[in-house]
Amino acid sequence: MAKASELRLLDDEELATRGAETRQELFNLRFQLATGQLENSARLGRLRREVAQVLTIQREREIEAAEAYQAEPGPPGSPGRGVSAGAEEESQ
Repeated sequence: MAKASELRLLDDEELATRGAETRQELFNLRFQLATGQLENSARLGRLRREVAQVLTIQREREIEAAEAYQAEPGPPGSPGRGVSAGAEEESQ
């Protein structure tokens, strides 16, 4: 299992791949648990945690990107990206 700091070093594509691989492994372990073939049940918890870490990091990056986009000024004469057209009309 990777530490969160190690996962943060991955780029978006690598992080998505890591998340998909981890979810697939978790699925396989759940299948082994259901069939009585699972030897190390502690691995389930570790994989669930890693999936949660990957999803958390992905969400943090989405929020950062959205905030950066809204902070950018729009074209001259426009209300800006952070203000919707409906909100501009209400303020006038």
